[in-house]
Amino acid sequence: MELRRVRGWWGRSIAVAAIGGAIFLCLAPNALAQPFPFGSELRLDADPMRGSKKIPVLDIGQNGAAEIDLWCNSVKAQLVVAANTITIITGEMSSRQCPPDRARADDDLLTALNQATNWLMEDSALVFTGGKTLRFLRQTN
Repeated sequence: MELRRVRGWWGRSIAVAAIGGAIFLCLAPNALAQPFPFGSELRLDADPMRGSKKIPVLDIGQNGAAEIDLWCNSVKAQLVVAANTITIITGEMSSRQCPPDRARADDDLLTALNQATNWLMEDSALVFTGGKTLRFLRQTN
């Protein structure tokens, strides 16, 4: 089998396109990745609980310090992000008097946040995975 050398502008164009494609494929995950939404306020993609209008909110500072308003109580947290992995370290929960269903929902949400190991952006939603999948939507107000 004989390999012919492609000459002229057409051959060079193919070579440049092939090299460019190879470089893009190597860098594509980084080039297409969206940055973590530091400095954002996001709300849980869920309906309010019966008898309330409140939906949990995640307020993330520029340095990863966060305030999480749960279904009834709130908690301060630190989000540690490296590439697409995340660790959420939560502090003490506030001690408001809550109906049992809201207190249980607070505990469940906090457990799911503590179990999160990865994150990704889907359109304008921040999605945590690793335990239960949680979607937080950017606030539009």
